[in-house]
Amino acid sequence: MVAQHIVFGMIAAAIGISALRVVTTKNIVHAALYLVVVLGGVAGIYILAFAEFVAVVQVLVYIGAIVVLFLFGIMLTRAPLGRSADLDNEPSQKGAAVVVALFLAGSLGVLLINEFGKQKIPSDIAIQDTAAVGTDIFQHFVIPFEVVSILLLAALVGAVVLARRD
Repeated sequence: MVAQHIVFGMIAAAIGISALRVVTTKNIVHAALYLVVVLGGVAGIYILAFAEFVAVVQVLVYIGAIVVLFLFGIMLTRAPLGRSADLDNEPSQKGAAVVVALFLAGSLGVLLINEFGKQKIPSDIAIQDTAAVGTDIFQHFVIPFEVVSILLLAALVGAVVLARRD
């Protein structure tokens, strides 16, 4: 169990550092590549939680499809591929962003502590098989699943419209 905690800590650190680099890098292609590291780390955490099916779906759908969609969007909109000063916000916006981020983190922390308190995750959780995960996704969570697909379609159409505006 200690080895799992160490691996989890390493993956969580990689996710945290890469997530910060996604929002702080001045190169948009590098931001997409850091996003690949974040999403791959999430797949690694799913593997640690014995949810191999969800990990494979994470890799196929998010890394394989969404990041490719982002990269196509970058190419279709003719975004600058090198460093760009336009990607940096004003210093006053950075301060407001830090305040909002700290407020949201504190609110989420208080909400989770009030909801769960000192409860522990039981160690005898039954591991779901692939059929149970599929049933949950397509019976109980079908609306969020379809909303995400419509959002992705709208992003792709928007990228094509922006690219064809010449």
